[in-house]
Amino acid sequence: MMKTMNKWQNAIYLSGGLLMVVGAGCYCFLLWQQVMCWIFLFGACMFAIMQMMQTYEGNDPTIKRLKRIQSIADIFFILSGMLMVDTVYHVLVSLFDSNMSAGYYTYIEYVYNKWVVLLLIAAILEVYTTLRLDSELKKTKNT
Repeated sequence: MMKTMNKWQNAIYLSGGLLMVVGAGCYCFLLWQQVMCWIFLFGACMFAIMQMMQTYEGNDPTIKRLKRIQSIADIFFILSGMLMVDTVYHVLVSLFDSNMSAGYYTYIEYVYNKWVVLLLIAAILEVYTTLRLDSELKKTKNT
């Protein structure tokens, strides 16, 4: 049995998802990127926290595994938001600045704009686990 969310938790969860979509969409269309990266990160935190609070209280190992995968997706959403903020403000560039220009190129190669990869992985994991959880919960309900 999945722990159900109350009205406020459900509103925060849905608002977080909406903020993620608005933040990523506006960011990709180059609209107010300095603000939209923070909106995406805030929405990702809201979404992830509410989803992690919705725990499974049963014994089915498949559902437990799917909830763990969903938690990994939530972490990737938050990391994606953090990398989006870094893409705008270049916070992590100082960590790579050991060899002057070589450090900057290493930063560009490994960090800059890599938020897209994490967002794609998180979205695929989220869709997979949501669909599988729904079918698995229906199976356990019928038994």
